[in-house]
Order: sequence, then structure tokens, then C-alpha cells
Amino acid sequence: MFSRLRSAMQALFTPLAKGLMRLGVSPDAVTIAGTVVVTGVALGLLPTGHLFLGALLIGVFALFDSLDGVLARLSGRSGPWGAFLDSTLDRISDGAVFGGITLWFVLHPDASSYQRWGAAAALACLVLGGVVPYARARAESVGADAHVGIAERTDRLVIALAPTGFVGLGLPVIVLVVVLWLLAAASLVTVVQRIAAVHRQLAPGREAARG
Repeated sequence: MFSRLRSAMQALFTPLAKGLMRLGVSPDAVTIAGTVVVTGVALGLLPTGHLFLGALLIGVFALFDSLDGVLARLSGRSGPWGAFLDSTLDRISDGAVFGGITLWFVLHPDASSYQRWGAAAALACLVLGGVVPYARARAESVGADAHVGIAERTDRLVIALAPTGFVGLGLPVIVLVVVLWLLAAASLVTVVQRIAAVHRQLAPGREAARG
């Protein structure tokens, strides 16, 4: 859904990446710094009730997610290691975001009559959001392609952060709860889509036919 925006941001990041390259900043340093900042903001601001500021800052840094990739290409450092590091640290920052939302529901029962439903929805997003990229990575490890689904990483973050931020400005909490449950459902559908895609490619009958 937001892949076109990400492509546009990559073009805009080229001058910034060139400047970082001249300063000797490595792509790994950018990846690690982004993860540290997002994790700190998510666990420092969201649970304490600073929803709008936290969502805004996380959203800004989410747009910079492709900066390390642009820098790696310009500096000739693209490779499996960078892809592995970026994907692994993405799981940490994603976990921090949905963990922060969960903690907000847990720590502010007076702010919502939907505390349990909201916490459960955020936890479902956290768990299923981790299974989505795992399914793709595991598929690739066995020679299949699972690049399908309706809930990619950027989509999940934007869909979760937008209502979270607006709740901080007075949006009814029930809107956030409903959005989180819909997002969890979309993540589950994506997992099923990826399982089905891999099954079509690796089912015993198909493997025998290819042999």
C-alpha cells in the first residue's frame, strides 16, 4: 500500500545518504541508530501517554527506514549482511511499537473502558506481525517465494500509529481498538496467504511433477 511512498522517499534520501557517506557513516550505524531511537521513543513515550508525540516521531523515523539501504548502495556495501541486520532489527522496533501500545492500555485503565480488548488486540498485532516476516524468510530458506499478502510492515506501522496518535488528540479509544483488531486480522490473512503460496510451490505432488 505504501510501497510507492517508500520508493519516493528513497529518491529524496540520495543527497542525505551522499552526505553521510562523505562523513564516513556506515549503513550499519544508520540501521542501529534508527532501531535504538524508535525503540526508545516507543517504550518511553507511548506507555506514558504521550501518544501523539510518540506516534509522530516513530512515523518520521519509519519514513527514514530505507536510508540505510540507499547509503549501502551508494557506498557499495549492499549485501546479505546488511539485509539480515536490517530485517532483524526491524523486528525489535516493531515489537517495541506494539509493546508500547499494549503497555498504554495496561497502565492507563482509567483512559479506556476497552482496556482488555485493546491490550489483547495490540498483543495479537505484536505476535502476528512477527509471524508475517518469519513466514517469508522461512519460505525463502526452502527455495519458495512468499512475497504476498495484504499487510506488509510499513502498512502495519502506519495503520497502527495513525489512530494511536489521534487518540492522544482526543479520538475515541474504541477507534484504535477496532483498527488494531482489523490489523491483527489482516496480519493473520497475510500469514495464511503466505502459507498457501508456499504450499502451492512445495506440495509433494508438485515437487514430484517437477522431478
